[in-house]
Amino acid sequence: MAPEPEDEIKDEKNPRPLDEDDIALLKTYGLGPYSTSIKNVEKEIKEMAKKINDLCGIKESDTGLAAPSQWDLVSDKQMMQEEQPLQVARCTKIISPNTEDAKYVINVKQIAKFVVGLGDKVSPTDIEEGMRVGVDRNKYQIQIPLPPKIDPSVTMMTVEEKPDVTYNDVGGCKEQIEKMREVVELPMLHPEKFVKLGIDPPKGVLCYGPPGTGKTLLARAVANRTDACFIRVIGSELVQKYVGEGARMVRELFQMARSKKACIVFFDEVDAIGGARFDDGVGGDNEVQRTMLEIVNQLDGFDARGNIKVLMATNRPDTLDPALLRPGRLDRKVEFGLPDLESRTQIFKIHTRTMNCERDVRFELLARLCPNSTGADIRSVCTEAGMYAIRARRKTVTEKDFLDAVNKVIKGYQKFSATPKYMVYN
Repeated sequence: MAPEPEDEIKDEKNPRPLDEDDIALLKTYGLGPYSTSIKNVEKEIKEMAKKINDLCGIKESDTGLAAPSQWDLVSDKQMMQEEQPLQVARCTKIISPNTEDAKYVINVKQIAKFVVGLGDKVSPTDIEEGMRVGVDRNKYQIQIPLPPKIDPSVTMMTVEEKPDVTYNDVGGCKEQIEKMREVVELPMLHPEKFVKLGIDPPKGVLCYGPPGTGKTLLARAVANRTDACFIRVIGSELVQKYVGEGARMVRELFQMARSKKACIVFFDEVDAIGGARFDDGVGGDNEVQRTMLEIVNQLDGFDARGNIKVLMATNRPDTLDPALLRPGRLDRKVEFGLPDLESRTQIFKIHTRTMNCERDVRFELLARLCPNSTGADIRSVCTEAGMYAIRARRKTVTEKDFLDAVNKVIKGYQKFSATPKYMVYN
């Protein structure tokens, strides 16, 4: 039945409300409820922005500078003058400190000494005597306190990343690990025990023994374990070309160590600088001896050492100077001897932990076949056994590979071993 004309007129006056489907359909064609008005406004905004840009005269330049019409050279020049580079000086004395009219004597190197005041941005508590400061070039007022000057080669000695060696990786040194932990960890974790007894904890350890017995390895395990700052120094790094340079490096090293809350300093191959004093008539060794004397003074001299533990490692303890070895500087001497049968078995197990070995390898038998060998020798045996397996294109290492490796490394390399020489020297 066709609708009557009156009904059609009614529908035009009161249109039917749009449902969700209708709105979605309109949106797909870009005809939402407000789409036309939004488009008009956007168009107006674009025109307005274009007008403003034309008036300002801005256009993108290759140099990245604003247009010359926007330059303000006077204020730029003034800003440049205000931000002049500072000069480095040293504050040698404070006249009438802790008062309103305190003055500071500064020494600008190779220029002169001045008595100056403080800049606006520095408070009097920031500046101490003997401190490095930054001063401006006009009135020489102190503008900024500077940190102490420490040689970059000394700051590089700090171990930032912890080594991945733990105490479990040091085989056959149970007693030595205990002694080391007593010195390094106990005073840091339980200082109250020493206070109750009224004794000072031991401050220095000398690790000595044949090469390859795990002296440096244990130091790496200590560095991994403690949260204290760990500084590693190789003895020969302190031997410098000019007179007094090595001693200055030692001073800066201990100065840096004192600024930390707790610090461990590890001198590896200390016999490079810690040799006994003698006069060879030429004076070639004098500088090395001066460096060693500076270490001796820093360890137990006029100034207190603070919370600094010192570890030293060497395989020639007989050559060290008696002044370096005395208690108070190095309280403990820990000998890293050759591992016994049980320790050698343990070292074998440590080095084969990550290796792809057969199940029934008799490590105790292998340990018996390696008499008088060090941990480094046993590691070499494990590596050689792996090389034999690779040569035979196998994916697992058999007991026969280990036996061949023992014959090659322990028997064949006997003449290269440093252990007999160590026994003769010490």
